[in-house]
Amino acid sequence: MSTSDFSLALLPSSPIAEKQAYTLNTHDKTRIDNYYWMRDDERQNKDVLAHLHAENSYCEAQLAPMKPLQNILFEELKGRIVKDDNTVPVKDGKYWYHSEVRGDDEYSRHYRSSDMSTSDKQILLDVNKLAAGFEFFELGEVALSPCEQLMAYSEDTEGRRIYTVHFKNITTDEMLTDKLENTEGQVVWANDSKTVFYVKKDLKTLLGYQVYRHVLGTEQSQDVMVYEEQDSSFFMGLGKSRDESLIIIDLASTETNDTWVLDADQPNGEFNALMPREEGHEFDVDKLGDTFYIVTNWQAKNFRLMTATSKTIADKTQWQQHTAHRDDVLLEGVELFNDFLVLSEREQGQARFVVVNKQGERMTLAFEDPCYYAAIAMNPEPESRSARIYYSSLTTPGSLYDVDLTTGEKTLLKQQQILGDFNADNYQSERLMVTARDGVKVPVSVVYRKESFKKDGTNPLFQYGYGAYGYTIDPSFSSTSLSLLDRGFVYVIAHVRGSEMLGRQWYEQGKKQHKQNSFNDFIDVTKALVEQGYGDKNKVFASGGSAGGLLMGAVVNQAPELYCGVGCHVPFLDVLTTMLDESIPLTTNEYDEWGNPNDAQFYDVIAAYSPYDNICAQEYPHMLITTGLHDSQVQYWEPMKWVAKMRELKTDNNILVFKTDMDAGHGGASGRFKSLEERALEMAFFIALLNN
Repeated sequence: MSTSDFSLALLPSSPIAEKQAYTLNTHDKTRIDNYYWMRDDERQNKDVLAHLHAENSYCEAQLAPMKPLQNILFEELKGRIVKDDNTVPVKDGKYWYHSEVRGDDEYSRHYRSSDMSTSDKQILLDVNKLAAGFEFFELGEVALSPCEQLMAYSEDTEGRRIYTVHFKNITTDEMLTDKLENTEGQVVWANDSKTVFYVKKDLKTLLGYQVYRHVLGTEQSQDVMVYEEQDSSFFMGLGKSRDESLIIIDLASTETNDTWVLDADQPNGEFNALMPREEGHEFDVDKLGDTFYIVTNWQAKNFRLMTATSKTIADKTQWQQHTAHRDDVLLEGVELFNDFLVLSEREQGQARFVVVNKQGERMTLAFEDPCYYAAIAMNPEPESRSARIYYSSLTTPGSLYDVDLTTGEKTLLKQQQILGDFNADNYQSERLMVTARDGVKVPVSVVYRKESFKKDGTNPLFQYGYGAYGYTIDPSFSSTSLSLLDRGFVYVIAHVRGSEMLGRQWYEQGKKQHKQNSFNDFIDVTKALVEQGYGDKNKVFASGGSAGGLLMGAVVNQAPELYCGVGCHVPFLDVLTTMLDESIPLTTNEYDEWGNPNDAQFYDVIAAYSPYDNICAQEYPHMLITTGLHDSQVQYWEPMKWVAKMRELKTDNNILVFKTDMDAGHGGASGRFKSLEERALEMAFFIALLNN
């Protein structure tokens, strides 16, 4: 695409937002926010909607020259996907469950059968029919009753993660009249197969804060609240113990966990705390038979595994140690089987599994790629002597294995099929350690196409990052990224502080008062890769979403000269104002992550990096910003305000476009093909800039 293809001369002028000064005073410090008016909780303000539509029109016009390229990329992405596909059946109880997708269908059909051959498959749900007529549709949780004849499923049709639960009689294929609205999406059955528990949401804060008991055949208005959480810093979830003897309420804030349980055979009983709530105690607990297994940070920063009985579970001092704490190994979780347990661990950033039998003998499951992603897959049957494990790397498509827990032998059940001319041998991945400005070594995952990689500073480079909540972005295969790799891009994941890539300490050094480390790491990785010849200094692109969007916002303020183009998606950009406002959904849950700016110390910390507050008169990269009007996690007005202020202050003529999906929420577009359009848009944006 030539420079003339991107000429701005004939394009409409960018939307200029009206400025309405709004004064914010905190700790005797005053901020003037000229775009505060863009917040509309009801999403009905005509001026707000008109400006969003104007931005969408401008974005469409500005990017029109690259539309043919976007269409080519979309067809490439779509062309790699097997249209007729199915999951590997998994046994749960008497039946085997799997899903299938066909042709151009956006969604799956869910089935069950009496054996793994699926020859007598019975359809449970056709999500395509459920989604018909909705611009957005997401299937939440599907839960089968213990008697295996009833099914509950939840759906979200707005993208705000507010789910409605429906019930179906699988035997008769009839829908029940029961309907549960404004829920978190989870449904847990009591063992009587007629009582269910669910979490109800506060429609203002969008927090799940109440657990209700519902008996089939009754109105939701008759449901009984069995638990209410008063502390708004906690998220709430429901589950069932591995042995299905307990219904579990999981409560989690950023730095503290709490668990309440109820005998699943006594649904009319009361939930009781499993142990006293203790600030700073993070744990995950499960039960099999007479033993509780607790993955805990009690006297163990990187967590250890403890066991207890019903008599000792409430007293930590009586717990027994199963797997000790290690300074260089993070214990991430445990999967329980009758005769084995499988530990999920991470050492030097790399995931691994350790099988432990009843005699205490340990066996580590090994993988060969230099960097990869692996996770425990669905294993609903604790009596099984094999475990399903999912594996993927930057060069290896997603693969599902059955692993013999006695021998460690892996049997490949299925590998993601990539249509077209894909050959894994054409690509190379690397794991690098880049030294940041404070001397800390940052893990970096790199992949490129062998024949086009020169390592002479001529390749375009695409760098991705997240770095928050302890969430680790593992290096896994992406068929969409092939469109960049095949055009000579080097694809990079910077595992910056804020994740748990190198253990709990890695997370703690990227949160609260240490948040600047995340931004420094990302910037320093870019500089190092350019210096080492992995990328052309004039062809570096970056992207991130949600908290990764905050990362992008901070990076372009602090080092805009390093990047040619940046993608910023559902981004958290107005950190200071949001964290000062408890009426905004999910704010109170975030205090342990970012700090509470009502405390002067954290006000100053956040003010120093908050992307919206630190926009200044300087040149910025070309930028593509996207959001969803109904986003329940990062409100649409954050990027809207940020773009308006950016237009006001930036001193360059580089492209700045802002696209709002008027139907979607935080997860973006729904459906397997529609979501590819968003990916194709960003890639077209970056590729076109190479020739501008």
